Amino acid sequence: MMNPGYNSLRMKETICIVGLGYVGLPLAHAFAKAGFPTIGYDIAESRITELKSGHDRTGEVADADVKKVSIEFSTDASVMAKADVIVLAIPTPVDEANKPDLTLVKNASHMVGKHLKKGAIVVYESTVYPGVTEEICGPILEKESGMTCGTDFFLGYSPERINPGDREHTIDKVVKVVVGQDENTTETLTRIYGTVVTAGIHRAPSIKVAEMAKAIENAQRDLNIAFMNEIAMLCGRIGIATRDVLAAARTKWNFLPFQPGLVGGHCIGVDPYYLVEKARQLKMETHVITAGRAINDGMAEFVALQVIDALAVPRSEAKILVLGLTFKENVPDTRNSKAHQVARALTAAGCHVRMHDPFVTTQEIVKLGMTPGTLDEGPYDAVVLLVTHREYLTNDTDPLIRATKKGGLIYDLKSVLDAGKIIESGRKYAAL
Repeated sequence: MMNPGYNSLRMKETICIVGLGYVGLPLAHAFAKAGFPTIGYDIAESRITELKSGHDRTGEVADADVKKVSIEFSTDASVMAKADVIVLAIPTPVDEANKPDLTLVKNASHMVGKHLKKGAIVVYESTVYPGVTEEICGPILEKESGMTCGTDFFLGYSPERINPGDREHTIDKVVKVVVGQDENTTETLTRIYGTVVTAGIHRAPSIKVAEMAKAIENAQRDLNIAFMNEIAMLCGRIGIATRDVLAAARTKWNFLPFQPGLVGGHCIGVDPYYLVEKARQLKMETHVITAGRAINDGMAEFVALQVIDALAVPRSEAKILVLGLTFKENVPDTRNSKAHQVARALTAAGCHVRMHDPFVTTQEIVKLGMTPGTLDEGPYDAVVLLVTHREYLTNDTDPLIRATKKGGLIYDLKSVLDAGKIIESGRKYAAL
């Protein structure tokens, strides 16, 4: 059945974005900038207060740009009743057992269903395994609204492709995958998203296809990084530098330039488990996906052991500064950061560990159960660079050298520092 009230001539639907984090706020800003009446909803009062004042603590949208557009920010769920299109940008994490945790997206669906307007389209941007949108979220919306999915309201799916901190691949410059549960809904979503995405729209043939496509995007990166991590371990055993090996390999045109490192955050280290869960439901055992996850999940412990083995003093006497606490460079997001695990592993081994991150306050570091520190409080027995924030890469390697004792260790996870200069200064250099 064609969903009523939508046709190619109708423009400027009222759009409500549910969840105003790294994904939701840039999306709300893009729609508002394009002239759509836009509502931004979040359950966090502090987040709404902040955005109403024109400030985005995530840094994804510049404060000046937040102030330039008209968005109705609210914590009152009743505002959703005004929306023709409701877009849910809700986190989908895993639990302590690495099982998909759909609690947040389910809760949001219950809330949206209570305030759903007849004829509205509900679009999910969250990363899920195939079937979640139609088999779990759709029935929740039906139950709460008392309406029939596909007749009174319509489902859509358009997986987010936001890369936090990336100023090049912004929402308008990345092809958007879009699909609705019927052709008319797909047409409507193609037009609406096409208004703000200049890179183009890819119309998926079904919601399950789009759900699967999103999940494998990050799983593929996870596997490639896992391969590089295993290569780095092997290079260490052989006694050669991983970065030298990769520099040589990259001279071939079709070599994929992935780097070893810690895999954290809310996407790459999480999404593969959604595929594992779907396979489990279908009584299929995954091998490659699971192996990649096992390697990457073990890297924090491996890095900590590398640091301990390279120390010039007993671990019980080692004073160590770990640089970087977020899950990636130049963003303030600490969710699922493996840097935490490295610091905790060093502490558990008896080292005296301090943490620094230009994007994380000392109060936040303490709240995370860690001890704050700075380069100026050295010299340290080891300085461990885990996250390559811009601040750590200015002034060459001099600040890190000054912060490290003679004979001490500078550990360079991403192999970005001048190893020769560090060694010439009388410090030891080590990298993944």
